[in-house]
Amino acid sequence: MKQGTTILTLDNGYHLWTNTQGEGDIHLLCLHGGPGGTHEYWENFGEELAGVQVHMYDQLGSFYSDQPDYTDPEIAKKYLTTDYFLGEVEEVRQKLGLDHFYLIGQSWGGALTQLYALKYGQHLKGAIISSMVDNINEYVDHINLVREEALPPSAVKYMKKIEKAGNWDDPQYQKYVDVLNRGYVDRKQPPAISHLISTMATPVYNAFQGDNEFVVTGKLKNWDISDQIHNIKVPTLLTFGEHETMPLKSAQRMAEVIPHARLVTTPDGGHHHMIDNAPVYFKHLKQFISDVENGTFND
Repeated sequence: MKQGTTILTLDNGYHLWTNTQGEGDIHLLCLHGGPGGTHEYWENFGEELAGVQVHMYDQLGSFYSDQPDYTDPEIAKKYLTTDYFLGEVEEVRQKLGLDHFYLIGQSWGGALTQLYALKYGQHLKGAIISSMVDNINEYVDHINLVREEALPPSAVKYMKKIEKAGNWDDPQYQKYVDVLNRGYVDRKQPPAISHLISTMATPVYNAFQGDNEFVVTGKLKNWDISDQIHNIKVPTLLTFGEHETMPLKSAQRMAEVIPHARLVTTPDGGHHHMIDNAPVYFKHLKQFISDVENGTFND
């Protein structure tokens, strides 16, 4: 399969940026988070995973792909939905010619991975859910505890006041968000994927999440598939940072409910633990793929 960048034309006429790295008969398709993030933390996966071809893409609206005019209510209604992005994964799979492949999703991508395994599991060898739970309520409870532990009471009180007013541009509020991000999202603060401007697709992120990782005011607010994950039949790896925004208690529950699941955690890792502690993250990922390929995953 062609390596490097390929621009896919979707059936809806929009274009997606895709990239393939690495060589091998095993295929891994990567779904970034956000919603509205980019592929960039997947870029070294082809180097790290010998024998695996790694495919990544920027979802519709994200930095390297087409960005619809979401100010048009009809466009927003059609494309700012979970169902759209789930269907997009399947269309990308088809257009890249993938089958019997591994699917990895980070955060929001992990939500799509769960949904894909439920609806299109016949195409998967395995699913990797990276830093994502199966319902938002437990996430919200956890991030509220996180900021109460990380910030003084006066700061938490101030954040709640600003959130109630919806004054998201408040400078002091954003400073507190930065503190939380450094502690629980991007602990390593890698310069390699920093940009001169923000690459976040803000309209997409705001529509689904809200202003930041520590408050959920968008469409994901009531997202909950905890009553469905027992139907995920493929081998599943749950990988979480030990110091992140997602609750490990939820991950432990999911590992018990999903029939063929394994939970691994990354010390010193935040939400982006593939960067915070890459050696451990990739060790877990390689072991999972090896065990599934060798038929020893459930041993």
